[in-house]
Amino acid sequence: MTDIAVVSPEDWLAARKKLLVQEEELNRARAALVEARQKLPVTEMTKDYVFEGRDGKASLEDLFEGRRQLIVYHFMFDPAWDEGCKHCSFLADNIGHLAHLHARHTTLALVSRAPWAKIQQFRARMGWAMPWYSSFGSDFNYDFHVTQDESRGPISFNYMDKATLLAAGMAHFTRGEWAGLSVFLRQDGKIYHSYSQQDGQDLFHGTFSYLDLTPLGRQEEDRSWLRHHDKYDA
Repeated sequence: MTDIAVVSPEDWLAARKKLLVQEEELNRARAALVEARQKLPVTEMTKDYVFEGRDGKASLEDLFEGRRQLIVYHFMFDPAWDEGCKHCSFLADNIGHLAHLHARHTTLALVSRAPWAKIQQFRARMGWAMPWYSSFGSDFNYDFHVTQDESRGPISFNYMDKATLLAAGMAHFTRGEWAGLSVFLRQDGKIYHSYSQQDGQDLFHGTFSYLDLTPLGRQEEDRSWLRHHDKYDA
């Protein structure tokens, strides 16, 4: 509780009301951002991608599972790795029951470049039931810039090209696997890409949202604390 002030109930109430003003301002700003995001134009998807999942080969349309909207979380899992990224795993642990999304005509699926056999093994180990597909052998990861490989396409991270990234001292973003999130709409027999992000997944970490309510917060002075959920000490 270092640097935490102890005050009277009256002073606490005054401080809480002052903070409430900031919270309401943030809520209004977030509502405006959500509205602006929903007004983004869309672009038609014309390339055929082949994925592999629990039921075998699948197209991008198959990932919708018959619903109108699809949210893809680009889960970092290089084909050479034996397990998925611990940070992506942390996000996956925070995914709630998908029935609520399904009720709003929306499917959520994970996609990784690792082969399906590795995904299947790791998924079982983690105890997850959400849909997960391999994009191994397709251009999907490269086209959405979550696998950075200049031999497969131009480098882009968070809408910055290679030259911009290098000039900003962000060379590490120009290679390897990266997380991201993409949204698609199915309408009139066509599929459209409406939104992608490579920075900002913090919003989907429910654990952090809970910790942000507490005096000690996220306690991330030691950034090595995060583990796969089956690797914490008992």
